[in-house]
Amino acid sequence: MLNKVARLSFWSALCFIITLPAMAHGVAEQDQGFLAGAAGTHLIPYLYLGAKHMVTGYDHLLYLAGVIFFLGKLKDVVVYVSLFAIGHSLTLLAGVLSGIYINPYLIDAIIGLSVCYKALENLGTVQFLNPKFMVFAFGLAHGFGLSSKLQDVSLSRDGLIANMLAFNLGVEVGQVIALALLFWLFTWLRNQNNFAAIAKTTNILLFCAGLMLFGFQSVGYFIL
Repeated sequence: MLNKVARLSFWSALCFIITLPAMAHGVAEQDQGFLAGAAGTHLIPYLYLGAKHMVTGYDHLLYLAGVIFFLGKLKDVVVYVSLFAIGHSLTLLAGVLSGIYINPYLIDAIIGLSVCYKALENLGTVQFLNPKFMVFAFGLAHGFGLSSKLQDVSLSRDGLIANMLAFNLGVEVGQVIALALLFWLFTWLRNQNNFAAIAKTTNILLFCAGLMLFGFQSVGYFIL
């Protein structure tokens, strides 16, 4: 009975993620109102918003799912996720604090390609460079994706450094929560007799989701 429930939970979650609109998530309208009007230091709200953005950020979660899919040891998960976290923390903070701005459509198209690349890497189709280096490099891209959303809100410079550190910490908290659930699911999957078939199907779906994200964002970049 437990196996049936776990299997149903996994496929339901996967289908939900894959069928989400391919446009990358942004900052919710009510959160934009708070961010635009918030002057001074607001550590707890920014911490919460950072965690919320990561937990609801299916583009980031799709990539991280691909990263840890075949990692059976917790220490390996920590290494890869730390590289990703360092990468996106650098560009998130640099983007917002120094004003480095990248067109959101362009950076989200690159994020879509990161999902495609990781899925193909998992399928054994491509491996251009060391996987750890690629995780760090794509982490840089994902960080710019986060910073572009925040810069569009026109944040107050008053208390900005402290607020961004809190937001970044919130992103890490949200990431840990999401990865804990994903790691549990993937650990359970590896014990299934048909894991090889499940792994192939899942990573094909990941590739398709990344390709959809890339396609929609590319259209937005050239047309909108």
